[in-house]
Order: sequence, then structure tokens, then C-alpha cells
Amino acid sequence: MFSVRQKREIADAVQAALRATNHPELPKGEIRFKLRVEGAEEWSWAEIVNNGAVARPGVNPWNEMLDTANAAGEVRRNAVTSTGLLAVSDSQPKGE
Repeated sequence: MFSVRQKREIADAVQAALRATNHPELPKGEIRFKLRVEGAEEWSWAEIVNNGAVARPGVNPWNEMLDTANAAGEVRRNAVTSTGLLAVSDSQPKGE
């Protein structure tokens, strides 16, 4: 459902959102988690885990092809805002 780049960005944002809670039971360093995203169709889903748990990600060519930011050479940055919501911003293509 998502490209490797997108999964890594989502995992970073989830990590930041969890860390921002300052919950005393969270471990120091990387937080381990699993997130399952259900797509519009029964066959469409993604499982996203913390980046440290994936040394060599499996690459699905279909998902990589659908990642328009990768195809356009754009850089996308995720940030967790002070409200805890995920904000996505597009920057200029690399080299500009």
C-alpha cells in the first residue's frame, strides 16, 4: 500500500507522536510498535513497524511506482505539530 520511503516517514512520525506524550512507561531510545492500515479494498493494507525493526525492507514494485514523490524526485517531510497531528509538507525537487 505504501512505498518503503512512505513507511519510513510514517514510522518516524508515529515515533515522534509517541515520544511527545512523555509517557513514563515508554522505553528510552526507539519505541517498538506495529501499525496496521486498512485500505479501501479488502486486499489493500499495510503493516508499519518502527524503523529499527526493519533492517532490509521488502520492496513491492507496485507500491514504489505509486509513490509520486519518489517519481518526481521530491522530498517529503513529516512533522508532528504541537497538536499532535501529522503534518506533511512538500519541498522543492532535489537540486533546486
